[in-house]
Amino acid sequence: MSRTGDQGADDCGLTAAERAALHDLELGLEHVRRGYGALVTFHHQIGRGMDRFDDARARLREAGHGDLADRLRDEVLPAGAIGDRWSYELVADFREGFLADATAVETDARDALADGVHHCTERRQQRRWRERARGEAWRDDDPDAAAEE
Repeated sequence: MSRTGDQGADDCGLTAAERAALHDLELGLEHVRRGYGALVTFHHQIGRGMDRFDDARARLREAGHGDLADRLRDEVLPAGAIGDRWSYELVADFREGFLADATAVETDARDALADGVHHCTERRQQRRWRERARGEAWRDDDPDAAAEE
């Protein structure tokens, strides 16, 4: 629902409180997505480490150290990264649980308050900065800017 006519409304038809809340939701979701990326990186790094452990297992066995190779085979390689859970399971659970829930709340709030428009705070800042600029040298297609080069 747009509230362009409401007192105190600004870009995207929002009050200051609504705009601030949506901005916090957007920034929060961006940070959570970065956390998800770090979790995917964790998954990849654990997988690479496990591949090296498996290589070491084979080499230890070849070198006559079956007891150490057996420990890798029996204790380390089948184990989970956290508890008995492998890193891919953590990634999937995070993506399908917390990330999906947080995304749904942010989307629902943006749809309800700003007709689905993203970055209302940034749009407001962009408009204000452009309004106070002298001329339009910031435009890619500004003929005066090209002539000055």
